[in-house]
Amino acid sequence: MSDLQTQMKQAVALAATDQIQSGMVVGLGSGSTAALMIEALGERLKRGELQDITGVTTSFQGEVLAAELGIPLKSLNAIDRIDLAIDGADEVDPSFQLIKGGGACHVQEKLVARRADRFVVVVDSTKLVERLNLGFLLPVEVLPGAWRQVQGQLANLGGEAQLRMAVKKAGPVVTDQGNLVLDVRFDGGIGDPVGLEKEINNLPGVLENGLFVNLTDQVLVGEITDGIAAVRDLVKR
Repeated sequence: MSDLQTQMKQAVALAATDQIQSGMVVGLGSGSTAALMIEALGERLKRGELQDITGVTTSFQGEVLAAELGIPLKSLNAIDRIDLAIDGADEVDPSFQLIKGGGACHVQEKLVARRADRFVVVVDSTKLVERLNLGFLLPVEVLPGAWRQVQGQLANLGGEAQLRMAVKKAGPVVTDQGNLVLDVRFDGGIGDPVGLEKEINNLPGVLENGLFVNLTDQVLVGEITDGIAAVRDLVKR
């Protein structure tokens, strides 16, 4: 990651943390920008700037980081509400529709985002796109015994799906839920994210896909202006 990209991520992570108030239940997202946000939250708690914060993590990665920083955690089943969820995204379109799941955590991420009163997305400017799926593949989490069947069903929908393979272990990526991930490209990108999310989730064998539709309340974008990291509050089109 370049120094400029790191600066953008840090700036937007700090801006998101500024929205957290004492007493809140906060959804803590996954990925590199979300990790910086969790670190910033941990520092604010340590300095006493915030009190009585409860975190709900979206991945084992986030759980480990939050625990190391002393952020109190609860599971989704142990809470009544989430006041604010903050997470990254792999792509954001002008209507605030997202693709998430580059880290294979999109099932828990979507559960937390759906539960939250407000869902704030933090990205650097490289994640903004005019149309989803032209650059980033759509992750689809599938039951291990059904991946070939789902692959064929996605082909019928016009999607070319490949099983995601692990980098530092033999075999495929296994999610926190013990499932596999198909990464899908649709020719020409995704023109109807709302319809496609439902269509894919209706396929037998699919647990969840990485289209996050009509969930995002705010997008904070880290960018470099005149060599300085700044944050832009994006306006939905």
